[in-house]
Amino acid sequence: MCASFFQAAKAFKKYDPVEHFPGVGIESDEDMLESARHISTSIFHPVGTCKMGKVTDETAVVDSKLRVKGVKGVRVVDGSIMPQITSGNTNSPIVMIAEKASADILGSP
Repeated sequence: MCASFFQAAKAFKKYDPVEHFPGVGIESDEDMLESARHISTSIFHPVGTCKMGKVTDETAVVDSKLRVKGVKGVRVVDGSIMPQITSGNTNSPIVMIAEKASADILGSP
């Protein structure tokens, strides 16, 4: 729905609405698609800063049990071990990571 709809609607007039995203200059399908590509990225749930990998992988920070390589007794149990951000909220995947870590720590199969 374009900004002009809200700006022209009498019911919204008293609120003086201003469109921030995608912006009043975005009208064509191509511009809307390009804008959606930029708006749909996330800066709010960063992930992937602490690579999980095999012990032999020199670029990996943690192993498959989330233990920090070279540091005894430390694990990383958060979104930083995820290789890519999920298309939805990161809460559920991070809960799964925590469940896996707790099972590993407790020695569950």
